[in-house]
Amino acid sequence: MARLEINRSGEMEVFVRVVEQEGFSAAARTLRMTPSAVSKLVARLEARLGARLVHRNTRGFQLTSEGCVFYERSVQVLAELEAAERGVTSHDAPSGRVRVNTNVPYGTHVLLPHVPAFQARYPGIRLDIGLTDQVVDLLEDRADVAIRAGPLKSSNLIARKLGETRFHVVGSPAYLKLEGTPRTVANLEKHNRLGFSYTRFAQHWSFVERGAPLSIPCVGNVQVSDGEAVRHLALAGAGLARLPVFMVREDLRAGRLVVVMEDRNPGDTEAFHAVFLDPARQLPARIRAFLDYFGEVGLGEQTPP
Repeated sequence: MARLEINRSGEMEVFVRVVEQEGFSAAARTLRMTPSAVSKLVARLEARLGARLVHRNTRGFQLTSEGCVFYERSVQVLAELEAAERGVTSHDAPSGRVRVNTNVPYGTHVLLPHVPAFQARYPGIRLDIGLTDQVVDLLEDRADVAIRAGPLKSSNLIARKLGETRFHVVGSPAYLKLEGTPRTVANLEKHNRLGFSYTRFAQHWSFVERGAPLSIPCVGNVQVSDGEAVRHLALAGAGLARLPVFMVREDLRAGRLVVVMEDRNPGDTEAFHAVFLDPARQLPARIRAFLDYFGEVGLGEQTPP
């Protein structure tokens, strides 16, 4: 009977809050508990489990391997409890925090512009958005959803496709006036081709010429770490760039950038996926609402204006 008296879901909720708030004091404030009470509860939980979940130090704490596993499982269990309660009160709107990690271009041109409309539809959901072009570990970064471009590596993550995007080679009117407009792939040899400094990006541009596919290396005097920086370099007239349609759509409409060599565009695409940890049975309503909404939004039209 003693085991039945343990409030395991309560312990899990406190532990999850400590991890998400990155500390005992911050978690205590959100839970309306004292820091010592939160610390004692976690210590009691560790004693019951027979495993150290966190390493404490003067600057904060760090999850152990066992702590990472228990955090992931606790999130799943609490999600199932939420789903069970939602089955009884299905009229309730989704609420809670959704932590999203996305690359800079998607965040800048797709996610952030749609945040006001998303908030209007789901006022109870709070978005915590991190923008980086580095691939993150969902558990380590404590993200609910990560949005990634390109082919996905085999993993235990679940993926939902958000759409595909085509590419255009673009340059600013000032750059093209100074350096000339390339008409063939051979013409590109004399042009500065702006590229990316991270190795997971394909360091070549694809074309079709005389019915045959071919590619040329992306070489130039500037490389940067994210797509939005490449776009700004192209706008400034630093060279040509090969960028996704959704990134340059407004620049093309406004005449800030011009598409070149479209007759040699092979039409290849890159997929965007939302990836998330397998919740075993049921996604929390807040995460499902986010995935459904941005699955509807997609990446917009894929043809130049």
